[in-house]
Amino acid sequence: MKATSIGALMVGDVVTADRRTPLEDVVRGLRKHHVSGLPVLDEDDRVVGVVAERDLVLRPPGDGTAGAVMTAPAVTVRADALVPEAARIMAEHGVKRLPVVDEEDRLVGIVTRRELLQVFLSTDEDIRRQVRQKVFADTLSLDPRAVDVTVRDGVVTLTGRLERRSDIAVAVGMTSRVAGVAAVLDQLSYQVDDSRPRPAEEAALHGVTEDWIGGP
Repeated sequence: MKATSIGALMVGDVVTADRRTPLEDVVRGLRKHHVSGLPVLDEDDRVVGVVAERDLVLRPPGDGTAGAVMTAPAVTVRADALVPEAARIMAEHGVKRLPVVDEEDRLVGIVTRRELLQVFLSTDEDIRRQVRQKVFADTLSLDPRAVDVTVRDGVVTLTGRLERRSDIAVAVGMTSRVAGVAAVLDQLSYQVDDSRPRPAEEAALHGVTEDWIGGP
């Protein structure tokens, strides 16, 4: 089992409600986003409860608010928790999803059973194949063979040379989000440092044109 953190698996774009959200809006949000539950937040984005489909069964959609039917306190998990801990929490509380919170209990994402199962089912070869295709072929539009991707127990090592320095940050960030990845070791180099303006751009910033640099 790979020591994958929940922060690497969670979905960051979360459908939420507050205590005053009408149940009609809650139901609409569940249907629109094809989810079966959503966190309820206070004014500081702290998770105070969860509304699941089962909480709505005995309440007509137009009757009440999210705060009136939510299950509270919410069962949550920290972003730095590992998959086995999250799986244990889900099993103990009989829930299908966990809001992910930071040190101050503010919502930062959500994780479901589906994401956890993906980790259990992902082999090192699965991860390697996804990194090569999704990160380098699909996102960076590069030949997947341009970078050497090795995976051992969920730890991905990227070795090779990319054209731009900015591509390295994209490659490492996207790789860390692939299901099953425990860590990313960056051994990439670059040909062009596009984090700094080129001489002509620096000159333009100071009011000096290429014609001036080139002389009369």
